[in-house]
Amino acid sequence: MSDDFAHRPVLLDEVLEGLSIKPAGIYIDGTFGRGGHAGAILERLGPAGRLLAMDKDPQAVAAAKHRFGADPRFEIVQGSFTQLGRLVQERAWQQAGGVDGVLLDLGVSSPQLDDPGRGFSFRHDGALDMRMDPAVGQSAADWLAHAEEYEIRRVLRDYGEEKFAKRIARAIVQTREEHPITTTRQLAALIAEASPVHEKGKDPATRSFQAIRIFINGELDELQQCLPQALEVLRPGGRLAVISFHSLEDRIVKRFLRKEARGDAFPPDLPVPQSALSPRIRLIGKAVRASEAEISENPRARSAVLRIAERLQ
Repeated sequence: MSDDFAHRPVLLDEVLEGLSIKPAGIYIDGTFGRGGHAGAILERLGPAGRLLAMDKDPQAVAAAKHRFGADPRFEIVQGSFTQLGRLVQERAWQQAGGVDGVLLDLGVSSPQLDDPGRGFSFRHDGALDMRMDPAVGQSAADWLAHAEEYEIRRVLRDYGEEKFAKRIARAIVQTREEHPITTTRQLAALIAEASPVHEKGKDPATRSFQAIRIFINGELDELQQCLPQALEVLRPGGRLAVISFHSLEDRIVKRFLRKEARGDAFPPDLPVPQSALSPRIRLIGKAVRASEAEISENPRARSAVLRIAERLQ
């Protein structure tokens, strides 16, 4: 079903420039989505090039097989990008020197948001699911039905930076005692009623839906597991490109890259030159954001932040 939904890859030109695609290179797309970035990478690869993609969403995997399944340069694996290191090892790419580029396009894809059956969006009424892989773990509805009030409050506060987390958590617990919360429209209406102030131009359910989705899918934990693996599999000169859509994601990426670019930890008052600190990467430019032209065509690009780094050793 979601194959019918449009998907526009964010910061496409900037990603391609940042990855500096080599025709015979080996690349990994850790978040295939609907293949916007993957397709553009394949267009720049020659016959000897390789692209390994992965995605937790079975619909994304089906779309990948339908679109690129006949291309011998392409392979898709269903699962989390936390498998990245193992998948590279299984293909002996590490022994051959490593891969030339890794792309992580974080968050939820447009087809997932636009499909009411997935339960990601408060703009469409549907079952309250929110799982990237509907066959794994508990749905958002199941979690909200049993979670303690303090846990709901913590998730909304920590993952959504929701200032009315306490009020919303209490409203959820009180409501579920009367009837189950099973649809996106139910939850969105509940959040709107529990929020005493509504931010202009922003649905009051935005932060809570984002927080619950991040928690249900373990997105921040998986990102923290993946980043060291992505750096480890790169060959010297290989590039890592990460697109974040949430301040918490971007903070994790930013801190990781800065730490690896800084190198070994020495007391700041010691006269040690930067070169002696053995930095593992160099940062390529500053954080990149979508242009006004791209945002006007694709409003979801507004919050996108792209960071690029190159492996040194």
